[in-house]
Amino acid sequence: MMGGSWTHRLARPLVRPLVGTGITPNHITTLRLITGLMAAAALVPGDPDWTWWGGWLWLLSAFLDRADGELARIGNMASPEGRAWDCLVDNIVNPVFFVAIGIGLRDSVLGEWAIVLGVIAGVSLFFCGHWSELLEQRQNLEVKAYSGAFGFDIDDLLYLFAPLAWLDWLLPVLVGAAIGATLMALLTGWRLRKLIAAQTLQASQSGDAAG
Repeated sequence: MMGGSWTHRLARPLVRPLVGTGITPNHITTLRLITGLMAAAALVPGDPDWTWWGGWLWLLSAFLDRADGELARIGNMASPEGRAWDCLVDNIVNPVFFVAIGIGLRDSVLGEWAIVLGVIAGVSLFFCGHWSELLEQRQNLEVKAYSGAFGFDIDDLLYLFAPLAWLDWLLPVLVGAAIGATLMALLTGWRLRKLIAAQTLQASQSGDAAG
C-alpha cells in the first residue's frame, strides 16, 4: 500500500529512478541514521552556525525516512527485516535528536534543566515509537497507530524542527516536546495495554468455546 501523505508523494518520483540500481531501502534507512545523528551532533555545541547545518541535515534525514519506505513499495522490496530496521533507526534518531537539543540549550535560561528536558523528551519519544510499533503489529501492519489529517501524517511534524531550529525556537520546542511526548507515550502505552487485555480475553473466550 502506497503512503498517502504529501511527503510520501514528494518522495515517490525521486526514488523511482533508484529501482533496479542495486540501491535498497536499507541503504536509504542507514543514510537516514547517519544524517539524523549528524544533525543531532550539530545541535550539541549550541552554536547558531552549527544549528543552521543541523537543521538542513535533519530535513534531509526526515525526507530519507519517507524515501526508504517508498522505494520498498515501488521496487517490491518490502520485508519484515527492513521494517524492523526502519523502526529501530526511528527509535534511535528521534530520541537522540531531542537529547542533543537539550544539551545545546544548556547555556539558555533553562540551564542544566534543558538537558533533563531533552532526556525526558527523548525517552518519551522512544517509548512512544516502540509502543506504537507494537500497537500496529497487534492491530494490522497497514494501520497506523495514529492517523494524520489533511494529507499529512503525524510524524510529518518532524519536518518542522528544521525551520524552528533556523528561527532559534528550539527552546519552546524542547519544553513542548518534553510535555507532549510524555503525554503521547502514556496514551500509547494505555492503548497498547487495553488492546492486549482485550485480545487476551477474546482468545480465552474462544478457547472456552472450542473446549
